[in-house]
Amino acid sequence: MAKSEAKELFKEFKIQSVSEFFRRNAAMLGYTGKVRSLTTIIHEAVTNALDACEEAGILPYVRVEIEELGKEHYKIIVEDNGPGIPEKFITHVFGKMLAGTKAHRNIQSRGQQGIGISGAVMFAQMTSGKATRVITSTGDDVTLEAWVMIDVDKNEGKVVKKIRHKNREGWRGTRIEMEVKDVRYIRSKQGPYWYLKLTAIANPHAHIELIEPDGKLIVFPRGSEEIPDPPEEMKPHPRGVITDDIFRMAKKTRRNSVKRFLVGEFSRISDQKVDEIVRYMAALRLIKSVEEDKKREQLYERLANGDVKLILKGFGKRGKAVLRETSKIMEKPPEKLTWHEAEEIIEAFKYIKFLAPPTSGLRPIGDENIERGLVNILSPEFVTSLTRPPKVYRGGIPFQVEVGLAFGGNLTGFDILRYANRVPLLFDAGSCVTTSAVKSVEWKRYKVDNLEDAPLVVFVNVISVHVPYTSTGKQSIASESEIYDEIRLALMEAGRRLMRYLSGKHKKLHQVKRRKTLEKYVNEVAQALSILIEKPPEEIRTHFVNLIERRFEEAAQAEGGA
Repeated sequence: MAKSEAKELFKEFKIQSVSEFFRRNAAMLGYTGKVRSLTTIIHEAVTNALDACEEAGILPYVRVEIEELGKEHYKIIVEDNGPGIPEKFITHVFGKMLAGTKAHRNIQSRGQQGIGISGAVMFAQMTSGKATRVITSTGDDVTLEAWVMIDVDKNEGKVVKKIRHKNREGWRGTRIEMEVKDVRYIRSKQGPYWYLKLTAIANPHAHIELIEPDGKLIVFPRGSEEIPDPPEEMKPHPRGVITDDIFRMAKKTRRNSVKRFLVGEFSRISDQKVDEIVRYMAALRLIKSVEEDKKREQLYERLANGDVKLILKGFGKRGKAVLRETSKIMEKPPEKLTWHEAEEIIEAFKYIKFLAPPTSGLRPIGDENIERGLVNILSPEFVTSLTRPPKVYRGGIPFQVEVGLAFGGNLTGFDILRYANRVPLLFDAGSCVTTSAVKSVEWKRYKVDNLEDAPLVVFVNVISVHVPYTSTGKQSIASESEIYDEIRLALMEAGRRLMRYLSGKHKKLHQVKRRKTLEKYVNEVAQALSILIEKPPEEIRTHFVNLIERRFEEAAQAEGGA
């Protein structure tokens, strides 16, 4: 009876592909709500365009066109001047989830998961039933026009139609056209216009154009001719990996021993450090064999204090034998590393002191470019920016925080511009560490009395090889304490700069008011004194005006010298 019930239960058992999963759970990718879904599509296409241009050393030109075809029915066109896409990769780029040039590498990038643009193609296919049209050329004599759809059951892209054209003008780049329904274009702070505006601020080297559904052309001009240096791939740090990482990497490596694998594929591990790892692995094996709880805990405490050599010595011949056993692990081929041995390596990592991971692979926007972007797009009266030194979170993942403040000018209210690796984060602000860090600052200390009404824009960009997003929608950064603290420290320093500016501004206004008050009574005083000292009022008035001007000039010089 039980056997037949089990067969009935498993009649509906089905293996679901990655594409099918995300088709059913599109909200996880950001496709939730009519405005947000449209913005997400544009975000994914523009992100790909910027990344492609920068990696190829090309100043980006990105053109976005939104054409209204009917009620909540649009054609979206995104064109760039990037390196183009070779024909054999088109189905992988636009039709396969979890595929890409960056998802498998430990490198700073706008996209991290290899889902983005293929998710947009899938959403367009789900809502309109139509293929995405891709026109691309690498600058050779052929331009390829292909219509791509996703086979969600197989998680594969397929070209349903393909045309080759002669590329007589030597055009290079990629143009994507897709139809989507059940979306809406509005000029809100969560819409495409605002997204592109914020993108232009963080990417002053990019020229971005938007044609709205009513035909209006909006241009966010390039503010810098400097292409950012491409990010460097960074080796994982021992404190930033888990057992599964070691186990899987060992199966894929080309190194001929576990020792060479650890030294060659991790940062901050040298030959000497491998010897230390072996000693800690041996000590941990020995400590676990101790039956008495109190003695075992004492040994763990000593190990944490670095007494590994004395602990091994205390076990005598047995200690030497276990040390030889663990040494042999380092000599074996990596593909033969067992799960238990990978666990032992990870456990040893926890007791060993490693240098912080190198941060040379991180690529911040830079203070000058942040200020240039804020001035170019927002036109404030005051702007400042600050880039913090690189740090690590979760013990081994490098990150860096940069902030900017813009005040006054054309600004009319308070706003927080959140970014991760230069990408604007428009949604899920309430759950983002950036929002909580900004709100935690006591802005009154920096002469911003009513924050919500102040003409102040706070810019925060978090960069990392692995930004800890709260979901696959990538719109909110998790509350890692190290990131939170770095944002606060950066904002407080920027706040002090703002305070100095506002203090000087208030002092100047006070001086102007005081001068006007004094000049207001000069004529009356001159008339009265002319009677007492029998001198012409005009002569007395000239003397007082010169005196006032001299005193205010002296005050200004003293202030400048200070």
